[in-house]
Amino acid sequence: MTAADSSGPVDDNGYPAYTIGRAAAMLGTAPGFLRAIGEARLITPLRSEGGHRRYSRYQLRIATRARELVDQGTPVEAACRIVILEDLLAEAQRINAEFRRAAASANPADSV
Repeated sequence: MTAADSSGPVDDNGYPAYTIGRAAAMLGTAPGFLRAIGEARLITPLRSEGGHRRYSRYQLRIATRARELVDQGTPVEAACRIVILEDLLAEAQRINAEFRRAAASANPADSV
């Protein structure tokens, strides 16, 4: 693999590259916070062969949003539910936009 190659685990947002300690340090929180949002089923870390938790960049972005809510005084369980609902809403809006684009291209006279 050369430096020009952009494939592989380094560029994969889903690759479980971070240990719980490193992930917690990146978020500026204690490992217990990551365990708590895992117990609330917001994120499910992958496990190494030795059974250690591993987090991806995608999971850390989700954890960051939960941390923002907790820092504003929201309980962890509620913050996790809010993040899940925000994600579901964003996905529903994306799907609706796709349907609108498909309908507009299927009926160009209606979109004038």
